[in-house]
Amino acid sequence: MNTTISNSKLKASIKLHGAELFSLVDNGNKEYMWNGDLNVWPKHSPILFPIVGSLKNESYTFNEQEYHLGRHGFARDMKFQLIKKTESSATFSLSYNEETLQKYPFKFELQIIYKLKEHKLNIEYKVINKGETKLPFSIGAHPAFSLPEKFSNYSIEFEKEEKLKYSLLEDGLISNTTKILETVNNELSLNYKLFENDALVFKSLKSNSLTIFQNSKPYIKVDFEGFPNLGIWTKENAPFICIEPWFGYSDTVEKFGDLFKKEGILILEANQTFNTSFEIEIFN
Repeated sequence: MNTTISNSKLKASIKLHGAELFSLVDNGNKEYMWNGDLNVWPKHSPILFPIVGSLKNESYTFNEQEYHLGRHGFARDMKFQLIKKTESSATFSLSYNEETLQKYPFKFELQIIYKLKEHKLNIEYKVINKGETKLPFSIGAHPAFSLPEKFSNYSIEFEKEEKLKYSLLEDGLISNTTKILETVNNELSLNYKLFENDALVFKSLKSNSLTIFQNSKPYIKVDFEGFPNLGIWTKENAPFICIEPWFGYSDTVEKFGDLFKKEGILILEANQTFNTSFEIEIFN
């Protein structure tokens, strides 16, 4: 079952499975999300929780017990409940259960709130600690935007002038190697060679937003103010680009095993709530 919200400018469709946005169209019926082709990459915009990226050996230890969590956690593979709906907004909820406690022994509620306003879609994440103990977590977005023209027709302009230092991945983990991306006037021309070694992982940026340009015209803007980390990714020859605001990232090749000491992890006190949001703006 899917949920659709709309206003005079945009229409967004979200699955209960993973509370995943799978369609964002303008009033001319132009689609801005990747179609989820099973032969290329079968996702659209998965929610990454309670980890972002990979754990070393896909495992961690808590209270002397070993637990296993797959890449990007489990929220993207679970059915959410639709708990509130208006014409232009929808709120989805996932709460801990016996299945999640086997992988992640913490009591939580995760809410995802989608709101349309003019040409913008705001996506809010709310994590509520329902337990008596501290809750360690990461959370992130993974929207894949459709690029219907030739990949090299697109570029990314960062909001601020900066040194684009990114960390290389090694078997899905953060390595000790970093590289600098060359930009011209804060603009990065897209080509598939950029992603030969998987995603570009930025541990820190000055920019709070970036704009995807199509043939030098603004196409999509992603505003991720407050998110400390960012991933950018595509697959070879795939007609999409993922812009991924994150709180957290994969284990490093050296430090692993304890979620509470993991680089980039958030710690939420008992009965407290964490809120963050990012925004997608469409140009048409």
